[in-house]
Amino acid sequence: MAGIYLHIPFCKQACFYCDFHFSTSFKKKNEIVQALAKEMILRKDEVDEAIETIYFGGGTPSVLNVGEIKFLIDTIYNHFEVIPDPEITLEANPDDLSKEKIITLAESRVNRLSIGIQSFFDDDLKLMNRAHSAKEAIHSLEIATRYFNNISIDLIYGVQHMTPEKWKKNIQKALSFNVPHISSYALTVEPKTALASFIEKGIIDDVDDALAQEHFDILVDTLTANNFIHYELSNFGKEGFFSKNNTAYWLGKKYLGIGPSAHSFDGDNRSWNVSNNSRYLKLISEDVLPNEIEVLSKTDRYNEAVMTGLRTVWGVSLERVAREHGSNYKKYLLQQAEKYLNEGLLSLKTNEKETILITTKKGKFLADGIASDLFMLNLK
Repeated sequence: MAGIYLHIPFCKQACFYCDFHFSTSFKKKNEIVQALAKEMILRKDEVDEAIETIYFGGGTPSVLNVGEIKFLIDTIYNHFEVIPDPEITLEANPDDLSKEKIITLAESRVNRLSIGIQSFFDDDLKLMNRAHSAKEAIHSLEIATRYFNNISIDLIYGVQHMTPEKWKKNIQKALSFNVPHISSYALTVEPKTALASFIEKGIIDDVDDALAQEHFDILVDTLTANNFIHYELSNFGKEGFFSKNNTAYWLGKKYLGIGPSAHSFDGDNRSWNVSNNSRYLKLISEDVLPNEIEVLSKTDRYNEAVMTGLRTVWGVSLERVAREHGSNYKKYLLQQAEKYLNEGLLSLKTNEKETILITTKKGKFLADGIASDLFMLNLK
């Protein structure tokens, strides 16, 4: 089965840490919505499987009104085969979630909210330049939890000068709403962002990797003690509430990315749309697909399998590596992994069907760095 991702490239204001594609001008919002629908129709033959997930990402998808969201979902239902009960997620900011809007969303086909809380403290939100306040964050969750049972909260850790005690309070506040899923990411300094500029000029202190590691350990220990499964490096879900959309990415399933800057994967190729709203609109108006395509080599696919696998509880299957990429890749993987196995950062687990290479609790925070050392660089 496959998924559809819709990139909504609009935000009320720019968060200091964000390097995603978006515009703070809403002048072309209506045109973009129509173009997203047209792009889906132009590309409907690219998908030969039933759609099991629909994901509104961005940007800030909750700046769309419910009528626009329904229009895009209806376009999918009218032009693609959709399973009976797909996961349909809307990323939303607290300041967009009025009681009226939440109720109307609950009456639509949207059945999962991913709410960008980031912090329950106003000083953190101000440092990030978030559009909402701590009061709005709390209010949005108080209402949303009455109408949706599938809610994810985003939190950011490693924020400058956030003490471990303050971080614990953030987590406990999130837990108080009894949401079944939490995504949490380390504050990172991306090039060409406002945060990078402020740090370079000495206006804001640089991030502290040791603090982020401490926050991560607190996060893992607290959430696992509260019946959350740490199923991916940045994601924690209760049984039955893993993100089906994101899980599909990590397991290498196909997905169609719609909208400016959106990425797609068909099993063999990756493609990405132009990251420019005006250019995107012009090309779609001419019935031209606004994307570039990369044919993935065997080595590319191996590297992606290692990167995604080591971030998840499913790990990297040695048998699958040998079957899909060749025995030389399996041999190379084990050779490169040896030092991490000896250091207790990776482990091998064997069941009736296969042997899995997986990160240990000690190695989880370092998963991406470990994966890069296991990449194959010279085989095609």
